[in-house]
Amino acid sequence: MTYFLEGELSDAERDPATARFRVIPVPLERTVSYGGGTEGGPEAILQASVELERLYRDAEPCAAGIVTEDAVDCTGPLPQVMERIAARTEAAVAAGAVPVTLGGEHALSYGAVRGVARALGRPVGIVQIDAHADLRKAYQDERHSHASVMQLLAEEDGIRIAQYGVRAMSQEEVDRRAACHVISIDAEELVTGNIHSVTLPEDFPQDVYVSFDVDGLDPAILPATGTPVPGGLGYYQALNIVRSALAGRNLAGCDVVELAPTEDSRVSEFTTAQISYALMSFASAK
Repeated sequence: MTYFLEGELSDAERDPATARFRVIPVPLERTVSYGGGTEGGPEAILQASVELERLYRDAEPCAAGIVTEDAVDCTGPLPQVMERIAARTEAAVAAGAVPVTLGGEHALSYGAVRGVARALGRPVGIVQIDAHADLRKAYQDERHSHASVMQLLAEEDGIRIAQYGVRAMSQEEVDRRAACHVISIDAEELVTGNIHSVTLPEDFPQDVYVSFDVDGLDPAILPATGTPVPGGLGYYQALNIVRSALAGRNLAGCDVVELAPTEDSRVSEFTTAQISYALMSFASAK
Protein backbone atom coordinates (compact mmCIF):
# COMPACT_ATOMS: atom_id res chain seq x y z
CA MET A 1 0.00 0.00 0.00
CA THR A 2 1.11 3.54 -0.74
CA TYR A 3 1.19 6.11 2.09
CA PHE A 4 -0.03 9.69 1.91
CA LEU A 5 2.89 11.95 0.90
CA GLU A 6 5.15 8.91 0.90
CA GLY A 7 8.79 9.95 0.65
CA GLU A 8 8.05 13.51 1.82
CA LEU A 9 7.49 12.81 5.51
CA SER A 10 10.16 12.48 8.16
CA ASP A 11 10.02 9.69 10.73
CA ALA A 12 8.62 12.14 13.27
CA GLU A 13 5.94 13.33 10.83
CA ARG A 14 4.63 9.81 10.32
CA ASP A 15 4.66 8.78 13.97
CA PRO A 16 1.19 7.38 14.85
CA ALA A 17 1.57 8.55 18.45
CA THR A 18 1.81 12.23 17.51
CA ALA A 19 0.37 12.61 13.99
CA ARG A 20 -2.33 15.27 13.69
CA PHE A 21 -3.98 13.46 10.76
CA ARG A 22 -4.94 9.82 10.33
CA VAL A 23 -5.65 8.87 6.72
CA ILE A 24 -8.14 5.98 6.61
CA PRO A 25 -8.59 4.27 3.21
CA VAL A 26 -12.05 2.77 2.68
CA PRO A 27 -12.24 0.95 -0.69
CA LEU A 28 -16.02 0.59 -0.54
CA GLU A 29 -17.96 -0.19 -3.71
CA ARG A 30 -21.25 -1.89 -2.93
CA THR A 31 -24.16 0.35 -3.97
CA VAL A 32 -22.86 2.37 -6.92
CA SER A 33 -25.72 3.10 -9.32
CA TYR A 34 -24.08 4.33 -12.54
CA GLY A 35 -20.36 4.10 -13.19
CA GLY A 36 -18.17 1.85 -11.06
CA GLY A 37 -14.59 2.03 -9.85
CA THR A 38 -14.79 3.62 -6.39
CA GLU A 39 -13.06 0.60 -4.86
CA GLY A 40 -9.85 1.82 -6.48
CA GLY A 41 -10.28 5.39 -5.26
CA PRO A 42 -8.28 5.30 -2.01
CA GLU A 43 -5.16 3.73 -3.49
CA ALA A 44 -5.28 6.07 -6.49
CA ILE A 45 -5.46 9.08 -4.13
CA LEU A 46 -2.55 7.78 -2.10
CA GLN A 47 -0.43 7.18 -5.19
CA ALA A 48 -1.18 10.67 -6.50
CA SER A 49 -0.35 12.19 -3.11
CA VAL A 50 3.27 11.19 -3.60
CA GLU A 51 3.46 13.99 -6.20
CA LEU A 52 2.04 16.70 -3.92
CA GLU A 53 4.20 19.53 -2.65
CA ARG A 54 4.47 19.82 1.13
CA LEU A 55 3.64 23.52 0.90
CA TYR A 56 -0.01 24.52 0.53
CA ARG A 57 -1.04 28.20 0.80
CA ASP A 58 2.13 29.20 2.67
CA ALA A 59 1.84 26.36 5.19
CA GLU A 60 2.91 22.74 5.51
CA PRO A 61 0.01 20.76 7.01
CA CYS A 62 2.15 17.61 6.95
CA ALA A 63 4.50 19.13 9.52
CA ALA A 64 1.80 18.32 12.08
CA GLY A 65 2.12 14.66 11.12
CA ILE A 66 0.23 12.34 8.78
CA VAL A 67 -0.10 8.61 9.31
CA THR A 68 -1.78 6.34 6.76
CA GLU A 69 -3.62 3.39 8.28
CA ASP A 70 -4.36 0.04 6.69
CA ALA A 71 -7.49 -0.03 4.54
CA VAL A 72 -10.78 -0.85 6.25
CA ASP A 73 -12.13 -4.32 5.49
CA CYS A 74 -15.20 -3.68 3.32
CA THR A 75 -16.44 -7.28 3.07
CA GLY A 76 -19.55 -8.60 4.76
CA PRO A 77 -22.88 -6.94 5.62
CA LEU A 78 -22.88 -3.18 5.23
CA PRO A 79 -23.87 -2.47 8.86
CA GLN A 80 -20.74 -4.33 9.95
CA VAL A 81 -18.62 -2.36 7.48
CA MET A 82 -20.06 0.88 8.83
CA GLU A 83 -19.16 -0.12 12.37
CA ARG A 84 -15.57 -0.92 11.31
CA ILE A 85 -15.32 2.55 9.77
CA ALA A 86 -16.84 4.15 12.88
CA ALA A 87 -14.35 2.35 15.12
CA ARG A 88 -11.46 3.80 13.09
CA THR A 89 -12.66 7.41 13.12
CA GLU A 90 -13.65 7.15 16.77
CA ALA A 91 -10.16 5.93 17.67
CA ALA A 92 -8.57 8.74 15.67
CA VAL A 93 -10.56 11.48 17.40
CA ALA A 94 -10.05 9.87 20.82
CA ALA A 95 -6.29 10.05 20.16
CA GLY A 96 -6.53 13.76 19.38
CA ALA A 97 -6.18 13.32 15.61
CA VAL A 98 -8.33 14.37 12.66
CA PRO A 99 -9.57 11.37 10.64
CA VAL A 100 -9.27 11.87 6.88
CA THR A 101 -11.28 9.07 5.30
CA LEU A 102 -10.60 8.31 1.64
CA GLY A 103 -13.29 6.59 -0.42
CA GLY A 104 -14.78 4.66 -1.85
CA GLU A 105 -18.45 5.36 -2.29
CA HIS A 106 -20.29 7.99 -0.28
CA ALA A 107 -22.13 5.43 1.86
CA LEU A 108 -19.01 5.27 4.05
CA SER A 109 -19.78 8.68 5.57
CA TYR A 110 -22.46 7.11 7.77
CA GLY A 111 -19.87 5.12 9.70
CA ALA A 112 -17.22 7.83 9.60
CA VAL A 113 -19.46 10.58 10.98
CA ARG A 114 -20.93 8.37 13.69
CA GLY A 115 -17.46 7.44 14.92
CA VAL A 116 -16.44 11.09 15.17
CA ALA A 117 -19.65 11.97 17.03
CA ARG A 118 -19.19 9.08 19.45
CA ALA A 119 -15.67 10.14 20.30
CA LEU A 120 -16.58 13.79 20.81
CA GLY A 121 -19.74 13.14 22.79
CA ARG A 122 -21.29 16.39 21.54
CA PRO A 123 -23.14 17.60 18.41
CA VAL A 124 -21.41 17.45 15.05
CA GLY A 125 -22.56 19.29 11.93
CA ILE A 126 -21.85 18.19 8.36
CA VAL A 127 -20.69 20.46 5.55
CA GLN A 128 -21.31 18.55 2.33
CA ILE A 129 -19.94 19.32 -1.13
CA ASP A 130 -21.89 17.19 -3.59
CA ALA A 131 -23.82 17.08 -6.86
CA HIS A 132 -26.49 15.05 -5.06
CA ALA A 133 -28.41 15.52 -1.83
CA ASP A 134 -28.15 11.82 -0.83
CA LEU A 135 -31.42 12.15 1.09
CA ARG A 136 -33.40 9.19 -0.27
CA LYS A 137 -34.95 6.88 2.31
CA ALA A 138 -33.27 3.99 0.53
CA TYR A 139 -32.01 3.36 -2.97
CA GLN A 140 -32.40 0.09 -4.86
CA ASP A 141 -33.72 -1.40 -1.57
CA GLU A 142 -30.50 -0.59 0.29
CA ARG A 143 -30.66 1.77 3.29
CA HIS A 144 -26.88 2.09 3.46
CA SER A 145 -26.69 3.43 -0.08
CA HIS A 146 -24.55 6.28 -1.31
CA ALA A 147 -27.86 7.94 -2.26
CA SER A 148 -29.33 7.74 1.25
CA VAL A 149 -26.36 8.35 3.54
CA MET A 150 -27.40 11.88 4.52
CA GLN A 151 -30.97 10.76 5.17
CA LEU A 152 -29.69 8.28 7.75
CA LEU A 153 -27.52 10.88 9.45
CA ALA A 154 -30.21 13.59 9.40
CA GLU A 155 -33.27 11.56 10.37
CA GLU A 156 -31.83 8.76 12.51
CA ASP A 157 -29.00 10.66 14.19
CA GLY A 158 -30.42 14.17 14.12
CA ILE A 159 -27.26 15.65 12.64
CA ARG A 160 -27.37 19.14 11.14
CA ILE A 161 -26.32 19.28 7.49
CA ALA A 162 -25.30 22.12 5.16
CA GLN A 163 -25.18 21.16 1.47
CA TYR A 164 -23.38 23.08 -1.27
CA GLY A 165 -23.29 22.34 -5.00
CA VAL A 166 -26.29 20.01 -5.36
CA ARG A 167 -27.80 19.93 -8.85
CA ALA A 168 -29.50 16.53 -9.17
CA MET A 169 -32.31 15.74 -6.75
CA SER A 170 -35.60 13.83 -6.53
CA GLN A 171 -38.84 15.29 -5.16
CA GLU A 172 -38.48 12.94 -2.20
CA GLU A 173 -35.17 14.60 -1.38
CA VAL A 174 -36.57 18.10 -1.84
CA ASP A 175 -39.28 17.29 0.69
CA ARG A 176 -36.88 15.64 3.14
CA ARG A 177 -34.42 18.51 2.88
CA ALA A 178 -37.20 20.85 4.06
CA ALA A 179 -38.41 18.48 6.78
CA CYS A 180 -34.88 18.03 8.17
CA HIS A 181 -34.07 21.75 7.94
CA VAL A 182 -31.03 21.09 5.78
CA ILE A 183 -29.11 24.26 4.92
CA SER A 184 -28.40 24.47 1.21
CA ILE A 185 -27.13 26.61 -1.63
CA ASP A 186 -27.34 24.66 -4.87
CA ALA A 187 -24.88 24.68 -7.74
CA GLU A 188 -26.76 26.95 -10.12
CA GLU A 189 -26.93 29.76 -7.57
CA LEU A 190 -23.30 29.26 -6.50
CA VAL A 191 -21.89 29.06 -10.02
CA THR A 192 -23.94 31.74 -11.77
CA GLY A 193 -23.54 34.06 -8.79
CA ASN A 194 -19.80 33.33 -8.52
CA ILE A 195 -20.27 32.70 -4.80
CA HIS A 196 -17.08 31.63 -2.99
CA SER A 197 -18.02 32.26 0.63
CA VAL A 198 -20.79 31.02 2.92
CA THR A 199 -21.68 31.61 6.55
CA LEU A 200 -23.22 28.94 8.77
CA PRO A 201 -25.87 30.01 11.27
CA GLU A 202 -24.75 30.66 14.83
CA ASP A 203 -26.59 27.60 16.15
CA PHE A 204 -24.76 25.23 13.77
CA PRO A 205 -22.47 22.90 15.76
CA GLN A 206 -18.96 24.12 16.48
CA ASP A 207 -17.51 20.74 15.52
CA VAL A 208 -17.80 20.24 11.77
CA TYR A 209 -17.32 17.15 9.64
CA VAL A 210 -16.64 17.87 5.96
CA SER A 211 -17.90 15.35 3.44
CA PHE A 212 -16.44 16.18 0.04
CA ASP A 213 -17.93 14.18 -2.83
CA VAL A 214 -15.74 14.91 -5.85
CA ASP A 215 -18.76 14.92 -8.15
CA GLY A 216 -19.55 18.26 -6.52
CA LEU A 217 -16.91 19.67 -8.86
CA ASP A 218 -17.79 20.22 -12.49
CA PRO A 219 -16.93 17.10 -14.54
CA ALA A 220 -14.83 19.26 -16.85
CA ILE A 221 -12.49 19.61 -13.86
CA LEU A 222 -12.84 16.12 -12.40
CA PRO A 223 -14.42 13.60 -14.79
CA ALA A 224 -13.37 10.37 -13.02
CA THR A 225 -16.42 9.88 -10.84
CA GLY A 226 -19.30 7.44 -11.08
CA THR A 227 -22.14 9.97 -11.27
CA PRO A 228 -20.94 13.11 -13.10
CA VAL A 229 -23.43 15.98 -13.40
CA PRO A 230 -22.85 19.11 -15.52
CA GLY A 231 -22.88 22.57 -14.01
CA GLY A 232 -20.68 21.84 -11.01
CA LEU A 233 -18.44 23.90 -8.77
CA GLY A 234 -14.99 25.16 -9.62
CA TYR A 235 -11.94 23.85 -7.76
CA TYR A 236 -11.13 27.05 -5.86
CA GLN A 237 -14.82 27.80 -5.41
CA ALA A 238 -15.51 24.50 -3.64
CA LEU A 239 -12.50 24.80 -1.36
CA ASN A 240 -13.27 28.44 -0.53
CA ILE A 241 -16.84 27.47 0.38
CA VAL A 242 -15.54 24.82 2.78
CA ARG A 243 -12.92 27.12 4.26
CA SER A 244 -15.42 29.93 4.84
CA ALA A 245 -17.95 27.53 6.39
CA LEU A 246 -15.29 26.44 8.88
CA ALA A 247 -14.54 29.98 10.04
CA GLY A 248 -14.57 30.01 13.83
CA ARG A 249 -15.28 26.29 13.97
CA ASN A 250 -13.32 23.07 14.45
CA LEU A 251 -12.73 20.56 11.65
CA ALA A 252 -13.35 17.34 13.56
CA GLY A 253 -13.02 14.97 10.59
CA CYS A 254 -13.53 14.71 6.86
CA ASP A 255 -13.92 12.36 3.97
CA VAL A 256 -13.19 12.64 0.25
CA VAL A 257 -15.29 10.21 -1.75
CA GLU A 258 -16.52 8.96 -5.13
CA LEU A 259 -13.29 9.05 -7.13
CA ALA A 260 -13.58 6.30 -9.74
CA PRO A 261 -10.15 6.09 -11.35
CA THR A 262 -9.63 4.91 -14.93
CA GLU A 263 -6.56 4.33 -17.07
CA ASP A 264 -6.45 8.00 -18.11
CA SER A 265 -7.68 9.68 -14.90
CA ARG A 266 -4.41 11.06 -13.56
CA VAL A 267 -5.74 14.63 -13.43
CA SER A 268 -8.76 13.53 -11.39
CA GLU A 269 -6.59 11.49 -9.04
CA PHE A 270 -4.12 14.30 -8.41
CA THR A 271 -6.95 16.82 -7.95
CA THR A 272 -8.57 14.55 -5.36
CA ALA A 273 -5.28 14.13 -3.51
CA GLN A 274 -4.80 17.91 -3.49
CA ILE A 275 -8.33 18.39 -2.12
CA SER A 276 -7.56 15.92 0.67
CA TYR A 277 -4.41 17.84 1.59
CA ALA A 278 -6.25 21.17 1.38
CA LEU A 279 -8.78 19.93 3.92
CA MET A 280 -5.91 19.07 6.27
CA SER A 281 -4.64 22.61 5.88
CA PHE A 282 -8.00 23.96 7.07
CA ALA A 283 -7.62 21.99 10.31
CA SER A 284 -3.99 23.08 10.70
CA ALA A 285 -4.99 26.72 10.35
CA LYS A 286 -6.85 26.65 13.66
